[in-house]
Amino acid sequence: MVNKVKPKKALGQHFLTDMSVARRIAETLDCEQGAKLPVLEIGPGMGVLTQFLMQNDKQLKVIEIDTESVDYLHRVYPDLEVIEGDFLKLDLDGIFDGRFAVIGNYPYNISSQIFFRILDYKDSIPVVSGMLQREVAQRICAGPGSKVYGILSVLLQAWYDCEYLFTVDENVFNPPPKVKSGVLRLTRNTTTDLGCDERLFKTVVKTGFGQRRKTLRNSLSSLVPKGSPLLSEEIMSKRPEQLSVAQFVELTRKISETIQSSNNQ
Repeated sequence: MVNKVKPKKALGQHFLTDMSVARRIAETLDCEQGAKLPVLEIGPGMGVLTQFLMQNDKQLKVIEIDTESVDYLHRVYPDLEVIEGDFLKLDLDGIFDGRFAVIGNYPYNISSQIFFRILDYKDSIPVVSGMLQREVAQRICAGPGSKVYGILSVLLQAWYDCEYLFTVDENVFNPPPKVKSGVLRLTRNTTTDLGCDERLFKTVVKTGFGQRRKTLRNSLSSLVPKGSPLLSEEIMSKRPEQLSVAQFVELTRKISETIQSSNNQ
């Protein structure tokens, strides 16, 4: 009998114990964009989700940072390709020959970082799904006007359609987390170019939400040249959570034009 892996608090491990929930999460990739793609699972632990992904006849690879979990997976799933390493440091370009889907029961302590990392490979990853802290999942899927709408919401929704699928209670984990979990799915939208400077777009979004209680006129003052007519426009009197992705794109375009005009004077 193979010894089970002990959950490690430092790695944010909460092992799912409900097989019906694990199956439902695996099935989130059975969508139009994800049905035929190879799959990379992040943080498989003892393979609770992995076993159902393997049943779907998908080309599957997993990445795991915990050496004890890696040893367990090698013993229990000898045919599974296990990459030992840190997803946040992994070069994803060489994982598969072409596009692939990403799934996981993501560690709470790095889930936001994981999704920022996925954005770097958005053209290679048309579908992302899995489970994370409910609050973060809700934030990713929130729309303008919501109190939880923020940086992750805007940056991810610029490139993905984000769906909150279902909530998972604390009592189906070992050890039980102190919060509920949420399962979501992101599918790549048709956007290929934002129509603005993408780096400046990220800066505008992050700077705006960095002082979310202030109006954009105040929070973005470091980005807009003093005396610019843009500062008097109506959009600058709004707070960041009031702007849609399209409005952030338009604002970024205006800021870029204002900077260029100032530099040419």
